[in-house]
Amino acid sequence: MVGLAAVVLACAAGGFLVYHLASPPRARLYAAPAPAPLAAASAPAEPAPGSSPPVRKVPEVLPPLSLPGLDGRLHRLTDWKDRMQVVNFWASWCEPCRREIPLLRSLRRERAADRLEIVGIAIDSRDATQTYARSSGIDYPVLVGEQGGLEAAAAFGMDPVLPFSVFADRAGRIVAVKVGELHRNEADLILDRMHDLDQGRLSLSTAREQIATGLDHLTVRRPPAGGGAAQ
Repeated sequence: MVGLAAVVLACAAGGFLVYHLASPPRARLYAAPAPAPLAAASAPAEPAPGSSPPVRKVPEVLPPLSLPGLDGRLHRLTDWKDRMQVVNFWASWCEPCRREIPLLRSLRRERAADRLEIVGIAIDSRDATQTYARSSGIDYPVLVGEQGGLEAAAAFGMDPVLPFSVFADRAGRIVAVKVGELHRNEADLILDRMHDLDQGRLSLSTAREQIATGLDHLTVRRPPAGGGAAQ
């Protein structure tokens, strides 16, 4: 059977480029995909060319995070227990993050019968997050990781590579982690399998296996960046 680590690898496949964005000295932020590297002068040395960020262990369940929301209150992910969740890590300066927002809004509306909740975790300043959330019409809960965002990403076993989305079932079990921009066909594949899991038609291991296989196929079929026919 395919475990969670394999699902994460499948979600991250497809030639995503990772680059280091200029950032405050305390933070190392990445975005995927990206055209070229940009490094902060105070940043630690970059990995060797062609190497990947170190792999960390993704937890089996949502970690007990506490972060402030744009509503001014402290929130935990357990505030939305008994709901399927998509926990989306993003930032206002991250172009692929911005492109995902209309899709995330649509998924929340379309999957209301499944009690799906989208929870954004912004690794950004509160002011920038609030301004962009208002201008882009974000209507789902947004938590601000201005101080704790990097720790939150690490709690999911991730380097701060933006965007990434964590899919969890009603029991808080992590079913899949999508690294890089989330596309409609990927979201539908994952959420359809999660619906089958919720209805008892699939086991957790089978849902993960089908997601990993399906995402592999979608990656092969997607046209390369800049156009061209899919292989």
